[in-house]
Formats: sequence, C-alpha cells, structure tokens
Amino acid sequence: MITNPLVSVIITTFNRKEILAKAIESALGQTYGNMEIIIADDGSTDGTYEAVIGLKEQHPQIVVFRNEKNLGFVKNLNKAVGLAQGKYIARLDDDDTWPDPQKLQKQVAFMEIRPEYVLTGGGVVRVDNAGREMIRFLLPKEDKDIKKAILADNVFAHSAVLFSKQAFMQVGGYDERFGFFADWALWMALGKIGKLYNFSEFFVNYFDQEHGGRSHVRDYQIRRKLRAKIILNNTYRGFYPGAKRALMLSFASYAYSFFPFREALWPTIFFVRKLVFGKPPYYYVINRKK
Repeated sequence: MITNPLVSVIITTFNRKEILAKAIESALGQTYGNMEIIIADDGSTDGTYEAVIGLKEQHPQIVVFRNEKNLGFVKNLNKAVGLAQGKYIARLDDDDTWPDPQKLQKQVAFMEIRPEYVLTGGGVVRVDNAGREMIRFLLPKEDKDIKKAILADNVFAHSAVLFSKQAFMQVGGYDERFGFFADWALWMALGKIGKLYNFSEFFVNYFDQEHGGRSHVRDYQIRRKLRAKIILNNTYRGFYPGAKRALMLSFASYAYSFFPFREALWPTIFFVRKLVFGKPPYYYVINRKK
C-alpha cells in the first residue's frame, strides 16, 4: 500500500475478469508514481476478485475491496471515492485504457498550480471490440466553452477525468438519481464551484458501445438520457445557458435511438444535427474507421 498518495485511481468492476487486467495495466503504466489504484469489486462471481488479489501481490499501489452485496454502479463508485486517500481522483472504467502514459502527470501538474480548477479531462479515441480505432474527438477546452455546452452534451469522458476530492465531497458526490449519467450531473455540480478544463490531447481509449461489450445497454441508456436531461435541465438551467437547445437535442437523440442501421446513417445524422442545432461542442472529429 502506498502511503499518502496524491492521486487515487478508481476502477469499479463487476464480473469483468477477462478484460479488467488491461485497464489495470494501463493505470500501472503511467509515468506518475504517487498514486494508489483502488479496485472496487461490486460482488463479482466470475473470479474477478481473486484475479485482482493476484495482481495486488505484485503491485503494492493496488488497493482492493469487495462488496458482499452488489450495490450498483453509482453507490459502489461513491463508496470507492469515499475510501480514497488522494487529493485528486482519476476515473477509469474497467474496459477502457489510457493511451498516454503521461496523462496523470499532465493533469496533476495543471491542477497543482491552478487551484481554481476542480476538474480536468481530455480527448477520446473510440475503439471497437477488436481494439481498432473508429473515431477520435477532442472536447471543449476552456471553462467558458465547456459551460456553454454542458447542458446539451456530456463534455467530459468519464475515464479521462481527474478531479478534486474535496470539491467532490463538497457537492455531495455522484447523484444516484442519474444512474449511468451520474458523471454528467457531477460535472455540472463541480462547475458551480470551480473551473473546468479539457486537454487537447487524447487521454482515453473508449470501448465502443455499438461494437463492444456495452452494446446490450446502449439503446436503453440513450432512452434514459431523455429523462436524465430533463432533470438536469431543471436542476442546472439557472447556472448554464442553452436549456431549450439541450432539450431539443435530447428528443432528437431519443428519436435517433430507434433508427435501424444507425452506424451507416451516422454521417448524415451528424450533418443534420450541425445544420439544425449548430456546430457540436467537439473541436473536431476524425473518422478513422476502415
């Protein structure tokens, strides 16, 4: 166990024995060393916990806890952050990886000299089930641009962020009302008390929902997003601009979730969105799909 780590990397997991190791190796491969890696096992039954214990014996920075009863994603996440020793919290989903070994080093250096910032993130590379790159994009960089877009779009990738634990505790952590969108709600809450920033660098390989292990929940999540956005709008419309546009985009996303052959239609849909709603918050999108 690492004493007084500055950063706590949080990886929550449930029955992901076959893929979790890649995420852990990605965290261990960071050049920044003053960190602990907390593996929060939410009651796995497939040998995930035993596999992680084996890794812990080789790497003292790994901390493992296991819930006897499955708490669910958000409760498990809040519990893990509560147990973290670090001043800063880095999130990494159990099927994502960090392509930049200096990711944490860059984020920590930025936040240590800019205490007014409570959250930083970076760009995303979406990869398919075989690890092939599909697209990559950068998100709004500066605080003012992020806050202009945050009601309409989740402008941080969860597995790319580093945030202040003190600020996290101040706003009450992840809001369980939002389920898989609790990260989005957290960014909005943090933005009320501090500044937000995205690096113009690619910080996460995101395992794509359409082509990877999350495909079975993607449509369900898109449709739940409509309800989540309504609640988010009602909660934060007084703090961020563009509430009407955000709701319109939400209904458009809901309709899109019913389209057959969505992947083939994506370029057309993207063009229509840009035409109707204006330029999206991403700085640019590069289509790498072969």
